[in-house]
Amino acid sequence: PFGMVMAGGFSRGLLVTVIAITAVAQVLVQLVYFLHMNTSSEQRWNMIAFIYTILCIAVLLIGSVWIMNYLHYNMMI
Repeated sequence: PFGMVMAGGFSRGLLVTVIAITAVAQVLVQLVYFLHMNTSSEQRWNMIAFIYTILCIAVLLIGSVWIMNYLHYNMMI
């Protein structure tokens, strides 16, 4: 991705897509190889805690964006 950005000549959408894909790949590598997250029975509680954490973060982010959008709508009236 760094080379693509620095070289130029690529569309913005393509660059964002490539960066997003490599970011997801990096997160997966970190989870598997450094945090040793897998689907084995020994890791079940760690996986449940991780999924719960992701769910809480998603609710917090989506709720915040929803509230800000609703407040923006009310302020524009």
